[in-house]
Formats: sequence, structure tokens, C-alpha cells
Amino acid sequence: MEGWQILLGIVIVGIVFLGLMLAIAPRFTVRLPFTLLLPILYRKQVVGLENVPKDQGCVIVANHVSWLDGVLLLWMLPRNIRFVVDGGNFKNPIFKFLASTFDTILMSASPKSIGRALKTGREGIEAGDMIGIFPEGTLTRTGQLQTFKPGYQKMLKGTDGCILPIYLEGMWGSIFSHSGGKLFFKWPDKLRRKLTLHIGKPIEADTPVSHVRSKVLALGADATIHNRREFPILAKRIIRVWRKRWKSLQAADSLGQQASGRSMLMKVFALRRVLRREVLAPDEEYVGVLLPPSVGGVAVNVALAIDRRVTANLNYTVSSDVVNHCIKEVGVRHVLSTEKFISKTGLEVDAEMVMLDSLRDKVSIVDKAVAFIQAYLIPAFLLDAVLGLNKIQADDLLTVIFTSGSTGMPKGVLLSNANISHNVDAIDRAVRLNNRDTVLGILPFFHSFGYSVTLWAVQTLGPCGVYHFNPLDAKQVGKLSEKYGVTVLLGTPTFLRGYLRRIKPEQFSKLDVAVVGAEKMPADLFEAFEEKFGVRPVEGYGATELSPLVSVNIPPSRSPAKFQRDRVEGSVGRPLPGVSARVVTPDTDDELDANEDGMLLISGPNVMKGYANRDDLTRDTIHDGWYVTGDIAHIDQEGFIHITGRLSRFSKIGGEMVPHVRIEEELGRLFREGEDDEQIRVCVTAVPDAKKGERLIVLHLNTEKDISEIRKALSDAGLPNLFIPSQDSFLEIDEIPMLGTGKLDLKGAKQMAADMVAA
Repeated sequence: MEGWQILLGIVIVGIVFLGLMLAIAPRFTVRLPFTLLLPILYRKQVVGLENVPKDQGCVIVANHVSWLDGVLLLWMLPRNIRFVVDGGNFKNPIFKFLASTFDTILMSASPKSIGRALKTGREGIEAGDMIGIFPEGTLTRTGQLQTFKPGYQKMLKGTDGCILPIYLEGMWGSIFSHSGGKLFFKWPDKLRRKLTLHIGKPIEADTPVSHVRSKVLALGADATIHNRREFPILAKRIIRVWRKRWKSLQAADSLGQQASGRSMLMKVFALRRVLRREVLAPDEEYVGVLLPPSVGGVAVNVALAIDRRVTANLNYTVSSDVVNHCIKEVGVRHVLSTEKFISKTGLEVDAEMVMLDSLRDKVSIVDKAVAFIQAYLIPAFLLDAVLGLNKIQADDLLTVIFTSGSTGMPKGVLLSNANISHNVDAIDRAVRLNNRDTVLGILPFFHSFGYSVTLWAVQTLGPCGVYHFNPLDAKQVGKLSEKYGVTVLLGTPTFLRGYLRRIKPEQFSKLDVAVVGAEKMPADLFEAFEEKFGVRPVEGYGATELSPLVSVNIPPSRSPAKFQRDRVEGSVGRPLPGVSARVVTPDTDDELDANEDGMLLISGPNVMKGYANRDDLTRDTIHDGWYVTGDIAHIDQEGFIHITGRLSRFSKIGGEMVPHVRIEEELGRLFREGEDDEQIRVCVTAVPDAKKGERLIVLHLNTEKDISEIRKALSDAGLPNLFIPSQDSFLEIDEIPMLGTGKLDLKGAKQMAADMVAA
């Protein structure tokens, strides 16, 4: 018999066998190739499998990141899932056959088709089936969990079924997701990616949609925390990014320094060698840094990270006592600075000062030669081993950031590699920084946003970073923006008001994105900034203890949204991928419904490891993995967070909670009317009061406005009488107390008010 005849016989037998298998056990036969192929492509882990009902009908409510999600869930779960899907995607005969094999419920946009699908789903639940729903209705474009549509509730109505919340983590970045703004037409960012499926406990069928979404969001945080070892180690990542940047400008500053990616590597490797030889002991963990945001500041921080030290950037805008408190808190032995900079600060530091100027003379020819070889010649994977970067673990500390001290003495916030790396990845998804961007770095590195975003995110995501030490210096900010073509601005509303007055439109001609935080963005500032510069700012939210970014509205020019909104003005955006937010009653910790104000809690891989040497404070602020922000907020039906104010910025007067920020917003508008500048003119605080518990105090700059008229305007604006400070509670001051980070100095304002009232 000829060879071709044997081959033909084998093919015929195979086809007949496949046909018989499809006839006898179609579901098993179709599952088999996926069961064999998927483990080659993915590593799976299922957490909470015991929560899957054995025979009860239920609706599976899952996040939707990739086109392959349904197949993956069928592979990872033991029971068949009857997905409700858009029938338009299953017109192909092969797809139709696959859908029928798994009893998929096809649905089109017509009311009749939707009605039939809901009826079929309800019958399935009553029969004990698992019905699968992606309630977002579309693939996420950023990895963030979108609005949940309530259609699944109609399926459950009148049945004994339950809701099973699940979250699949790990598919973002695959060709089947919208990472990079593309679906399919891209290279996957890793091979054999790890997938983690977290299954929650079944919940009642009548649970509000907002609570169901909250459960899925919380599972997402758990899954991302579980998967945190998959985050890139930033010290490794920056070497690869700077090598790719080669001769491209990577960093520049107002001191006139400029450096390409390769020259940054040369600086960092040489500095690391000199610090190890001349300054730092092998067992020295924490190293202090007193430098402004600059090319040198970036190099020092990266050199310490590559040397596996924990960087402590110290706040140079506070007193020596506060700086020395921070030094003592973590046991800093050496502080790195320059003669010129330390002389400007006037600080007296209780640690050995190391002047980087003097270290230049100690850089030998050997140091330069080794740095050259490391920067140019050794492959990155070998360099990781040579430098010991392979020993860095996700939970190892990267930095300690001290809180602003706006309400007390600063606390040392311990942040790990995973904390900061997660923030970098989340910024990449939300703002989509790329190598065509130039980011203005005006936030100091002792500020968590400055450290995580304008240092690590900028330097590892591809943009060029342009740095300046004084964010209020609008003249220099304008010059730098024009010279380097700044496209991304990160700051506070206070900074933006200054730029409105002093920066010309042509200096911000390349500006494409403006993200603000730290304080409430006034409504009029959105309009004024867009009118002058053609860019509408968006708000974000974060805290030092959260590495720092929690949520952000997607900038209009970077928005990939098609079917759901990703920006709501007045909110601070949806939580970033992997971050969970919920609002509870401050007293009982019961979760509140959508649009109800309460205490905001955050969970995710961005939550700090704790406060340095303060386990008591750590226990007070982190409960079962949830960080208690101290902010009063609500989450709307679409999942956007709205900050009402800080708990510390409320006064309990006559038994009622009175928000300082609400009063401050109205007063700010009234005090600015008719003025030709946009500076902060008013701050609301409180002092103890024997009769009502507390008394509101308004600290304000000199004004010709009549206080009684201002009080009347507050009443006309709809503020209750309890919210309106008395005539003698308006106190004129020379300057509003501010911190170096651009925030109000709440502690200073409270003390100032107490002193003035007492006098």
C-alpha cells in the first residue's frame, strides 16, 4: 500500500472518530484541545473554589478584560457556564456550533431578543445552571472596572438563585485585551502569563448593584495583591528603558543639566560604586536625600535603588526639628546633598552630611570604565545578576516617604517595590504615557506623588522628565515648558492658578494632559485653564500611604472609551486597576449604598507596608487590609469617587457635622470676585467652644469686601445658618499657611486661629 493511502486512511479514521466523539460527548470533545493548549500558554491559580455552589443555580458576575475571558472561565471552573453573549459575534458556523455545545445564550439588541435571553437565563437558574454575565457590557479599555448594568437582576427575580462574584486577574497586556489601545494587533508583553481567579462567597439575589460591583472590585484587589510578584522590579526596568532611550533626552532641569538614557546610566553606575566605596556601610539600609527634583536628584534615587538601599527623601521646606525627627524615626546615618542646596535650606541635620560635589573628585578612571561597560556592554539579564537585582523581592522596601505633617508630626510611610511598581503600571494604563511625552516634574521627591510618578513612572514608562524645584515659580515653569515642549503637567489647583496669571498660552502650546490632586479643584478653574491653554484638567486622588495614586479621571486626549464614560467632572475618577474602594459608616463599618457619604476605605497592592516603628498607628489605619483614609466620600452608580472632605476638616457644632471645605469653596469664590489674581485668600478652621463644642474660624487675607455682605452671600448660596461663621470669626492674616507640597498647612492654620482667638 502506498504511503499516501495510509495517510489518507489515518485522516479518514480521525475524522470519523472526531465525528463520533462530537456526537457522543460534544462538550468534552470541544473542551479537550483547550484543556491541552491553555496550560501551555497560561499558568492558572483558582482561589475560593469552595465558594462555587454545587447544585444551586446562580449568576456569575465577572470583570471583562479580554476577548478570551469566557473560554478561560470555562477552563478554570469545574461546572459549565452558560454565558449570555452578543449574538452578533457568533454568526460564523464554527462559533455557532461552539456556542450551542456549551448552551450559550445568544442575545441581540432587540427588545424581543433581550426578553427571550432573560427568560432562558431565568429558566436555567431554576434548573440549577450557572449563568455567566459580564455586567460591564464591553471590554475595559484601561483595566479599570466599569459601570455595572443591572440586567442580570431580572434573571434572578422570582428564583432561588444567588450571585457569585468573581474576578480574573492577569489578562491585561495580552493580545486579547485593549492594552496599548489595540486589540489583537500587538505583541504580548509576557509569555505564559499567570492568571489568578478569585471567587467570592455567594451573595443574595436582591443585593444592590453597587454592592455587587464593590464585591467584584474587592476581589480584584485581592487578586492583584496575590499577583504582586508579577510586577516588574523598577531597578531592573529602568536599566532597560534607559538603554532603549539611548541618545534621546531622558532628563533635564532648570539648573541647565541634560542627560540621555545612556548618560543617566553612566552617572548612576559610577555614583553607586563611589557611594559603596567611600560612604555607605554594607549593612546601611536607610539613606537620607536632601535634593530638589532635578537630574541629580533622579540619579541619586535610582543609584540607591540599584544598590538595594531604602531612600528617605527629606522635606527641605520644614524646620530642622522636623527633619531630625524623620532622620531619627528610621535611623538614617548619612544624608546626601550639595553644598549649594543645603546652604539655601539653612537646615541643621543630625546625621553625617555627604556633599555630592566633593564625591566627584573621587570618581576614578576605573569607576568610569566599569560604569561604561555596565551601561553599554553587559546584557541586561547578566547585569541583573552582577548588581544583585535578582535578589530584590516584591515586598522589599524601596523608600520611606514622610507624611506632610499638615495635622501633626510627620510619619514614615514604608513603601515596597510592589507598592510603587503597581502605581507605575496603573498610571501607564490610565494616562498612557509614552516616549513622545515630556512630563514637567515640579513636585518634590519627598512628596509621594513626586517620587512615584514624576520620578519612577516618568523614568520607566518612556517619557522625558523636565524638573524644577519650585512649583510656584510660574515664570521658570513657563520657560521650561516652552523650551522642552512639555506635554504632561502634574500639580495642584493652587499651582494652576499661578500658571493662569503668569504663563503665556504659547509656552503651554504642546500641553496635552493636566492632572491635579491634593485639594478640591474649583469648577471655575476647569473653564479658565481650558479657555487659556486649550487643555481641560482632570482630577485624581491619592495619599502617601497608598503609594500614592488611588483613582484618576482619564484625560480627554488619552481616553480610549467607546461605550462607557471614563471621566466625570467633580469626581476624582474610578479606582485604578487592582485598587478597591468602598464607603462605610464611620461608626459601624457597614457598607453604604451608592451616593451615600461615609468613610472612604481603600484596598489593593498600593496600600503601604506600615508606618516606621509605629505598629500602633498602622493597626489604627489598616483594618483587614483596608486603609482608612480619613476622607468623607461617596461612590456613584458608575463607580466614580466623590470626595466630600476630610473627617479632620469637619467640625461637630451643636451635634451636627459641618464641612470646612464646602464653606471654604464658597468663601474662596466670594473673596476672589473682582480680584485680578487667583491666589488662595481664605482658610477655614475651628477652635474649641464651650457651648457648641467647636467654633468656625475664617483666616483670610486683607480685603475691602464687607464681611457682613460675605455672610449674607453665604446664606444666599444655600448654606445653612450653622455653616455660616459669625462676624467676629473672620480673622485677617498676612499670609495663608501653606506647606511646600502646595497643600494648606492645617496644623499651622489651627494653631494660628487658636492663638489669635486667645489673644
